[in-house]
Amino acid sequence: MAIGEFGGAPVTPGDGGILLSTPLYWFYEVSHAALNPSRAWADATRLFFKNPVNPLSFTTYGKSVAAACELFERSTRRYGRPEWRISSTLVGGERVPVQLSTVWERPFCRLIHFERVFAHNLQRPQPRLLIVAPMSGHYPTLLRGTVEAFLPNHEVYITDWVDARMVPMSEGRFDLDDYIDYLISMLHALGGDTHVIAVCQPSVPVMGAVALMEADGDPYVPASMVLMGGPIDTRVNPTVVNDLAEHRGTDWFRRHVITKVPFPNPGFMRDVYPGFLQLNGFVSMNLDRHIEAHKQLFLHLVRGDGDSAQKHKEFYDEYLAVMDLAAEFYLQTVDVVFVRHELPKGQMTHRGRLIEPAKIKRVALLTVEGEHDDISGVGQTEAAHRLCVNIPADRQAHWLQPGVGHYGVFNGSRFRAEIAPRISDFVLSMGHASQASRGSVAKRRPQSAGGAVHA
Repeated sequence: MAIGEFGGAPVTPGDGGILLSTPLYWFYEVSHAALNPSRAWADATRLFFKNPVNPLSFTTYGKSVAAACELFERSTRRYGRPEWRISSTLVGGERVPVQLSTVWERPFCRLIHFERVFAHNLQRPQPRLLIVAPMSGHYPTLLRGTVEAFLPNHEVYITDWVDARMVPMSEGRFDLDDYIDYLISMLHALGGDTHVIAVCQPSVPVMGAVALMEADGDPYVPASMVLMGGPIDTRVNPTVVNDLAEHRGTDWFRRHVITKVPFPNPGFMRDVYPGFLQLNGFVSMNLDRHIEAHKQLFLHLVRGDGDSAQKHKEFYDEYLAVMDLAAEFYLQTVDVVFVRHELPKGQMTHRGRLIEPAKIKRVALLTVEGEHDDISGVGQTEAAHRLCVNIPADRQAHWLQPGVGHYGVFNGSRFRAEIAPRISDFVLSMGHASQASRGSVAKRRPQSAGGAVHA
């Protein structure tokens, strides 16, 4: 959730309001448009100095000019929504095609199915996974690696959140209550026997949705929920992100980071936390690292190190693509999760109805944390076990992954090698269809030298 990341970023002046917040977004749009001629000139210059017909393209001077122009163009462009770029996967040693389709849709979200096209029936069970991507500024494609890790052994679905500036005002508001309604509707649409994985921020609404479904005896309640690096109780081992949000309070965010979508976007006049402010926050947290990365990109381009330059481009094409968040959802999440801590205090409600995690009995629970997570501190996600007191002990597990930060909890080599297989094993053993033969999950306390699995 892009909250604490806002520490050093610019903010809207004064107390906000239409007379101040709306022009801020307009000024951003105008300044971006004003740079178009400069970007076009830089791109043309880059092509001129990279053309093999030009003798200067073989000199250090020519390569430096081309690299500088490319760096300027990339640093000032607006990055569009990234593509999933998943066309196939390996299942049992056989490469099978993957087709993307929308199986459920509302104004602020689509549910994407990564359908694997098999030539014959599979013998091994393939549990259905609903991955709930964070609605925290970046597009869900940030979880491309997460999806790819689960595709060989699972039927994968993922929430594809919509940029709030693209949703017309006529579609109404979107807040945390709506988020929970969306999740329940998705689980109904999938028809049961589904396992839900919440990555970071969605951990709280996922638990809320499951608790409400359990209280109602809903037959479509998921078989298990996996909470990964989520802020269930940010009072535990608070990070700089948590302290900043609690210190400033909800009103500060309402006054300083909420603005209105300008014309001619479809969401004209909708209150949002804009992507460009979030991006300032993301970058300001590790400004030195980003400056060094772009310095290295310049050197890679001059030296002709295409592989290293391409890796940089792929990362930043994803990292710099941001979306606006609906103001109601953002502010309610700040208030409920980070300021008031309503879920762990037993005070969180959904449309006036109390959310009671103790009602959860049928749903297995796995929590995953990273040893070096500086966004959701160690213990914040594990706190879910203290709230879900009526889940049987043999249907609960916790994994602390050594040597990874927040991003490493759901992506990267250690996620693929150590975290994803554990989640797959847990999901397979906790399915509704095999309750009679369901085995217990090993539990032990964390060891000082490595990870742990325990209740």
